[in-house]
Amino acid sequence: MARYIFVTGGVVSSLGKGLSSASLAYLLQSRGYKVRIRKLDPYLNIDPGTMSPFQHGEVYVTDDGAETDLDLGHYERFSGISAKKTDNITTGKIYNDVLKRERQGKYLGKTVQVIPHITNRIKEFIKNDVAKEDFVICEIGGTVGDIESLPFLEAIRQFSNEIGRIKTLFIHLTLVPYMKASDEIKTKPTQHSVKELRSIGIQPDIIICRSERTIPLDQRKKISLFCNVGIEDVIETVDVKTIYEAPISFNKQKLDERVLKFFKIKSKKKVNLLPWKKITQLVLNTKNKVNIAIIGKYVELKDAYKSLDEALTHGGIANNFKVKIIRIESDVLKKSEIKDKLKDVDGVLIPGGFGKRGTEGKIAAINYARMNKIPFLGICFGMQMAVIEFARNKLNIKNATSSEFGSSKASVIGLISEWTKDGKLMKGTDKELGGTMRLGSYEARLKKDTKISKIYKSLRVFERHRHRYEVNINYKKDFENKGMIFSGLSPDNKLPEIIELKDHPWFIGVQFHPEFKSRPLAPHPLFSSFIKAAIINSKK
Repeated sequence: MARYIFVTGGVVSSLGKGLSSASLAYLLQSRGYKVRIRKLDPYLNIDPGTMSPFQHGEVYVTDDGAETDLDLGHYERFSGISAKKTDNITTGKIYNDVLKRERQGKYLGKTVQVIPHITNRIKEFIKNDVAKEDFVICEIGGTVGDIESLPFLEAIRQFSNEIGRIKTLFIHLTLVPYMKASDEIKTKPTQHSVKELRSIGIQPDIIICRSERTIPLDQRKKISLFCNVGIEDVIETVDVKTIYEAPISFNKQKLDERVLKFFKIKSKKKVNLLPWKKITQLVLNTKNKVNIAIIGKYVELKDAYKSLDEALTHGGIANNFKVKIIRIESDVLKKSEIKDKLKDVDGVLIPGGFGKRGTEGKIAAINYARMNKIPFLGICFGMQMAVIEFARNKLNIKNATSSEFGSSKASVIGLISEWTKDGKLMKGTDKELGGTMRLGSYEARLKKDTKISKIYKSLRVFERHRHRYEVNINYKKDFENKGMIFSGLSPDNKLPEIIELKDHPWFIGVQFHPEFKSRPLAPHPLFSSFIKAAIINSKK
């Protein structure tokens, strides 16, 4: 039977529970064990699909079409394990399932309550779809003390009792702040957070202390004493310069050793940290830099494009270059400012998005990149904006637009009404927003002797999608006559997946999200090629 590790957070949010869980997963994998990572989110949304990126950061998409929390991206990038729909659940989904069962009479007339019905459903999720895993790491979203997290904490307390304490490990991540005025590290917030956790019946076995400074031994002893945890299980994690140092840092603090000792098992293999050391050295020490502009409407919040930022960094790693990201707000970008804004840029990227706001700034920037031969990558919405720009300026369709922005006779981008997936007919709608898009992994067939086929070194690829609008295939001949090649199509040749320009050194748009499949130890070929093109452009 699998061993379960529950990761909770205290004092403040955004401490790095996801990164800690992902790093631990890598270390346990490296020691020869099979690992699964899951996220339990306390918000009432069914999933983050309808939330603004300003609220919760990016929406991550799995191969099987789940819209999930961005922490699943950390899990995949560090562990290499592809997440599934069964690896992320929310309070909204839990309540939705329970209420459906109640309407169907499956509770046999009983009063439906948080305990046992909600907590039982949470426990079902925790143990569902677990096969041959040695460890299942479950991260509990939110902060201990929040009312939203209580059902999850009660559920994992019950779960531990049911399967046996020797098969469950509780890790609590807290903030240990440094007070500049008194020049002191303060342990009281951690003590209170653990007290809160213990008051609901959970005694942490390991405490990870996040701090901007090294925590003195005396302070660690104080945490050990008041939180009822052995001194060797008080693990400090001092802020790192790059997230790729995290597995190295946790191994140095013997987190993985303490986990194995708790479960009374031995390592099957020696931990291999060499790949992370190489990446860390490159990211921190290389003097080679390339400037990439991301032009979008969520650039104020870094987490809004988390996977994209990481994928660009991976592309830099593949080329031994550091990528400097220049964030440009498309809402306020004026055509007259573009030349000045992009004068020091080596490559332009337009990311995914929704809605009309900020589109004219994006279209103007794409025009500048096309006309001035600057390497360009358009992802999802970015590809659609590239198609609109080309239609307006090369096909002379001056009012070319997307039906997403309103009714028009010149919609070169339109709502997709139906498509096929694994031989099954799928239908889209704009009546409901959540979970109604073309989601998950789909096949694309690539045209021979195109730039994209040379990048992938294949004529058949599978990439993750998240959109409900598509380029109108009826314009294909018109575009190709003017030099925009539809170099990737769906297997039935109905949906354009990839466009590229004949007379441009590197201009590619893709309807999917390649950033979701990029890994620091295996950079995505599209980003590697894009960064390489930007490096060449920088030397001109």
